[in-house]
Amino acid sequence: MLIGEYFPSIDAKGRINFPSKLREALGDSFIITKGLDNCLFVYRLSDWQKLSEKTMLLPTSKARKIQRFLFAGACEVTPDKQGRISIPQNLRDYAGLKDEIAVVGVSVRAEIWSLDRWNEANEELTSESVAEAMDELGF
Repeated sequence: MLIGEYFPSIDAKGRINFPSKLREALGDSFIITKGLDNCLFVYRLSDWQKLSEKTMLLPTSKARKIQRFLFAGACEVTPDKQGRISIPQNLRDYAGLKDEIAVVGVSVRAEIWSLDRWNEANEELTSESVAEAMDELGF
């Protein structure tokens, strides 16, 4: 399970020191792609394969947009010996990544956010909205 909030910086070449706890859980290589809410999604290779297989089961009319969104700009990354990964320019542009970023574990995937967008997204969360969702889950 991927959990936690981390706040590394991103350098001019698009490299970040990816959090070690998340690296350990994701494996030697992992996939980064566009995510919802203008963040990036980070998947284990095995979960990426499952996602790919599930999209192939959809009718073409539904699958094509999802496949274009997720797969066209995706890349596989392998952290270097210092634990750094390089995020391609197209993905940095999509997520608005500049100097300060947030890397968060959200169960089966990690997300990479610009710090400003991460803070905005968290402002929208209220204990009432979380309580409603927890009620639906039976907690």
